[in-house]
Amino acid sequence: MVYFVGAGPGAPDLITVRGKNLLSRADVVIYAGSLVNPQLLKETKEGCRIYNSALMTLEEVIQVTESTEKEGKTTVRLHTGDPCLYGAVREQMDMLDDRNIAYEICPGVSSFGAAAAALEMEYTLPSVSQSVVITRMAGRTQVPDRESVAAFAAHRSTMVIFLSAGMLGRLSRELIEGGYEPDTPAAIVYKASWPEEKSVVCTVGTLKEKAEEQGIMKTALIIVGDTVRQTDYERSKLYDPGFTTEYRKGSE
Repeated sequence: MVYFVGAGPGAPDLITVRGKNLLSRADVVIYAGSLVNPQLLKETKEGCRIYNSALMTLEEVIQVTESTEKEGKTTVRLHTGDPCLYGAVREQMDMLDDRNIAYEICPGVSSFGAAAAALEMEYTLPSVSQSVVITRMAGRTQVPDRESVAAFAAHRSTMVIFLSAGMLGRLSRELIEGGYEPDTPAAIVYKASWPEEKSVVCTVGTLKEKAEEQGIMKTALIIVGDTVRQTDYERSKLYDPGFTTEYRKGSE
């Protein structure tokens, strides 16, 4: 069996209980290089074979997995955050399907949740924003035109932008071209939940400048939108004394 396990955003205690248990039982672990905290590898059992996928091609990863399967042993493919976001897991699962190798997915805590925790913010503030767009800038991996940063910016909802810390000048221009004002609140969260975590609150227009001041060039999430300010929101109806729910009667 192969288990795709979300390692969480970085802090070793943010892996799920299920993920930790699978990791401790694995005969082989293939982990996602510098993106996964190496402290997690201490959870593996004696004799576990460990591979760094940053040094491997997809074909090499599958070869190791297939060899492990033929030995009747278990592989954990340890991905950063949650495997479903920018984890390149579909291509792995397709190749496992071709080889009739069974697999399961263990979800993990995504860095976009850890980034919000670092900023002590709620993404979905009533009357400010009720939607979160998770996207990235186009790089070596292209982004469909309909999903460009500028296209999403037209909605002016909360945006969480992955894999784009090295192109913040272009990101600012696209956000402004799409509809955000230059003074729209923004934040840069570097290595959320790691010991070296760093958070910078700025504006759409100053993203590049503030990142350069802090020496941030990679491994950071960019958060854009009025929710970064965490003000001027309406109180939730869920706990409003006048609001009736399935479980309690309101005063109105």
